[in-house]
Amino acid sequence: MLEYILKRFGQSFLVLFIMSILVFVGVNLVGDPVEMLINPEADQAEVERVIRELGLDKPVSEQYWYFLTNALKGDLGSSFIYNEPALKLILQRMPATLELALFSLFISLIIAIPLGIYAGYKPNSKASKTIMAGSILGFSMPTFWVGIIFIMFFAVYLGWLPSTGRGEIGSFLGIESSLFTLNGLSHVFLPALNLALFKISSVIRLTRAGTREIILQDYITFARAKGLSEKRIVLVHILKNILIPIVTVIGLEFGSLIAFSTVTETVFAWPGMGKLIIDSIYNLDRPVIVAYLMIIVTFFVFLNLAVDILYTFLDPRVRLKGMNQWQSILAVGVFYHLKHQSLMLAFTEDLLTNHSEDFSLIFSWKGQFGK
Repeated sequence: MLEYILKRFGQSFLVLFIMSILVFVGVNLVGDPVEMLINPEADQAEVERVIRELGLDKPVSEQYWYFLTNALKGDLGSSFIYNEPALKLILQRMPATLELALFSLFISLIIAIPLGIYAGYKPNSKASKTIMAGSILGFSMPTFWVGIIFIMFFAVYLGWLPSTGRGEIGSFLGIESSLFTLNGLSHVFLPALNLALFKISSVIRLTRAGTREIILQDYITFARAKGLSEKRIVLVHILKNILIPIVTVIGLEFGSLIAFSTVTETVFAWPGMGKLIIDSIYNLDRPVIVAYLMIIVTFFVFLNLAVDILYTFLDPRVRLKGMNQWQSILAVGVFYHLKHQSLMLAFTEDLLTNHSEDFSLIFSWKGQFGK
C-alpha cells in the first residue's frame, strides 16, 4: 500500500510540473496586460517602465523559472490589478466556492442516488421512465439560462429566496461558513441547485446503469432465494457494489464543481473564485489567472489520488497487483466466497491449509468486505 501511494504521489507531482508549464506558457501568449494597466495617453518611456516593473521584458523561459522557484516557496506572484499576492486573493474567496461546491454535491447525491437505484430496480415503471426523461433535461439546459429562470421564479415572482450574495456567516467548531446560518442557507440554495442539475443527471444515469448490472448477478438471486427483504438487498448488496464507480465519479465531479462554477457564481453574484477568475481574465491579470489554474489542477490531481486510495479499500481486486501468486489466488477465492456465499469455498480452504502464512492477510480482507 505504501509503495502504491508513493508511486501515485510521484505521478501527481509530475502532472503538476507539466501543467505548470502549459498554463504559464499559454497565459503568456494571450494579450498584453500592460495595455490594460496604463493610461492610453502614456508615452513610450512610461510603457517600458511598467514592463520592466512587471518583469515582462524577460524571456518566457526566465519568467517561468522565476515563477517556479517562487511557487515552491508558496509565492504565486502578485496581482497586477489589486497589487496583492494572487494566492491571498484566491484563498480569501475559496471558502465561498467550497461552500457552493459542497452543498451542490450534497444536493446531487441525496437526489440522484435514490432516483438512480429506483430507475434501475424497476426500469419498466412509469416513474423510472419519467426519471430518465427528466435526467436528459439536466444535460440539455444551459446553466446560465436555468439560473436566470430560478431567480425570476423563486426570488422575483414568489419571493421565497434571495437572488444574489452569500448571506450571513456563522461559526461551528471554529469553522466559519454561511452554511451554519438559515440566512446563509437561503442564499446558497439557488446557486447550489443550479450547479447541481448537471451532476444530478449524470449520477442518476450512472447509478441506474450500475444497478441494472448488479441486479443480474448471482448473489442477488441467492439473496432473494435466501428470503432477504428487498430493502436489505438494495441497501446492503446493490448499494455497496455500485459505490465503486460512483465514488470515482463523485471525486472527479467535485473537482469540476469547483473549477466550472464560474457561470453560476457570475449569474448569482456569488463572491467566490469563479467570479475572481472572470474579472482577472477580462483585465488580463496573469498572476491571478495562473495561480487559479494551478490551484484547480492541484485540486484535481489530489482528488484523483484520494479516489485511487479509497478505491483500494472498496475493491480488493485493485490490490492484487504486487502480490505473489498464492496471495492473488487466495484473494480471488475469498472475494468470490464472500460475494456468492458458496463458490470456491472448497478451493479456498485447500489453499489455506497448504499456505497458512497468508491466513492473516485473508482475514484482514474478510473483515472489510464480508459484512
